Amino acid sequence: MNLMGQNLYKTQVIKIKIMRNFKIFFGSLFLMLFMVSCDIEGINNDTPDLSSISADNLNKVIDISKDNTGRVKITPIGEGVAKFLVEFGHGTGVAASAVVLPGSSITHVYPEGTYTVSITTYDMAGNQTKKTYPFTITYVAPTDVVLNSNLAAYTLNLGAKAKYAAGGFLVYFGDVANEVGTKVQGTLNSATGEYSFADLSHTYAKGGDYTIKVVALSGGAAFTTSTTTITIFDPYTLPITYETPGQNYTIGGTFGGVNVGVVNNPFPGGINTSTKVWQYTKTVGAASWSGTWTPMSSPNSVPINIDNGGKIKVMVYSTEVGKKVNVELEQATTGISNQVLKAATTVANQWEELTFDFGALGTIPAGTEFKQLVFRYNDSADGVGEVIYIDNVRQTN
Repeated sequence: MNLMGQNLYKTQVIKIKIMRNFKIFFGSLFLMLFMVSCDIEGINNDTPDLSSISADNLNKVIDISKDNTGRVKITPIGEGVAKFLVEFGHGTGVAASAVVLPGSSITHVYPEGTYTVSITTYDMAGNQTKKTYPFTITYVAPTDVVLNSNLAAYTLNLGAKAKYAAGGFLVYFGDVANEVGTKVQGTLNSATGEYSFADLSHTYAKGGDYTIKVVALSGGAAFTTSTTTITIFDPYTLPITYETPGQNYTIGGTFGGVNVGVVNNPFPGGINTSTKVWQYTKTVGAASWSGTWTPMSSPNSVPINIDNGGKIKVMVYSTEVGKKVNVELEQATTGISNQVLKAATTVANQWEELTFDFGALGTIPAGTEFKQLVFRYNDSADGVGEVIYIDNVRQTN
């Protein structure tokens, strides 16, 4: 081979080596790119990212309601997840667990106590990872307890409301020894957060003072107790002595400028040695027609039945002679007009008994009941500050 041929041969060998090196370089580069591509698409996307599920994220996963309902919202978190299996740590059978899809939540109701939720995460390839979340449910004591009541004779209608009383209420009426509370489940007002009940009825056997106790229950160990004292009055009825226990001597009212009230008898003696009497004051400037009214209708009072006697007798103490006391029977069940009788005082500064004979009128049908009793004094003139005392109002034949 001549010199020119040798040089040509060497040149071809060098080209072949260079091409071989380029092939090796580009082959290695392609393999590296392929490996990088597999790392991004395979590991990061197909395997769940569990780095975000840590103890620091407990509040993100477990959301406990603050209203004593025991509701817990569970929101599993993770990326590249096919599904989650949530085991509640409470309940049995199908109620003990649930499958949750990514981006979803599930709610479970717990009694007060300590629990552990287990969440198993399944990736696209079927691999699974399990993590646990311990937490405690503690119900707070109810607040803002309010009682309200309405009385009709011996019957009490009771209502109550309170915040956080998810466990309901226990009611004690105070008229039985070793009483077992009556359980009432309140109704939730979502706007106010209050639980309430109304018109729980209870009938007492007799008049007296009773302590009502209402225990607002949280649903757990915490509770709040509220008490109030009520007075149950016996139905208001004749005779009126102003010292009978269980009678409501403030029933009714006044009109035209009269003041009344039960007081100690300032002049005991003669025909009336009672401890308590009724003071009737016709104040200066009180209207001539002023007076008092007392409801005598059921259930808080006993109507005045004319069949029980046509006469009403009243003990009166006055400092003047000749001024008249009115006794008026109104609201008759038979529809007749109001019956009015007047009697003048005959002595001054001592007790006397005045008689008002309605039977002698001859205008009241048998069986008539009157639902209101009215007293007036000296209805011919305005008041000048007169004070009289009344006692022992009774019905006779």
